[in-house]
Amino acid sequence: MKTALLVIDMQQYFSDMAEKATPNIKTLQKHFSDQAKPIIYTQHGHPEEDFKRPYKNQLVRKWGVDGSIHRGSPDWELIPWVKQSVGDAPVVAKNTYDAFVNTNLAQLLERDQVDRVVVCGVMTDCCCETTARSAFNLGWETWLVSDACYSVDEEQHQRSLHDFAFGYGPLWTTDQVIDALKKEDKL
Repeated sequence: MKTALLVIDMQQYFSDMAEKATPNIKTLQKHFSDQAKPIIYTQHGHPEEDFKRPYKNQLVRKWGVDGSIHRGSPDWELIPWVKQSVGDAPVVAKNTYDAFVNTNLAQLLERDQVDRVVVCGVMTDCCCETTARSAFNLGWETWLVSDACYSVDEEQHQRSLHDFAFGYGPLWTTDQVIDALKKEDKL
């Protein structure tokens, strides 16, 4: 089964909450890279047209202009270690929680004949879970990596993991993901 890693929104805006997940994301990223498995990054931010009244983007309406990430701003930039490691991997620009909405993510996965996605990054309960749910609903087997995602606090993170595991797919630790993929690769 061909598997891709989705690294969600590892950006300056989220850098504080990303710290807890960073070591495990780096481990996953290294494994996928070493095994020549696809890695796709997302980068959340709003183009200038999202900030014109009347606001058509739901997130701009919810969080306001000042609470939204502006494309091209310092907060929008990828965290330096992520930026350095992207290389030729695609970076999908998005302006909703769901990385499949108004993007080419599905086409990238289809082009690479991916059957399964492994989701990590921030925020567990917004962009990670929403993207993982969409992947499931669109037909990809979907694994959410419990120790390679994080949110504003542990309670919010755990609540999201619980909700995902109930209806969408398994929760895996970084070590479990790597072990399972290694076993598959031996078959």
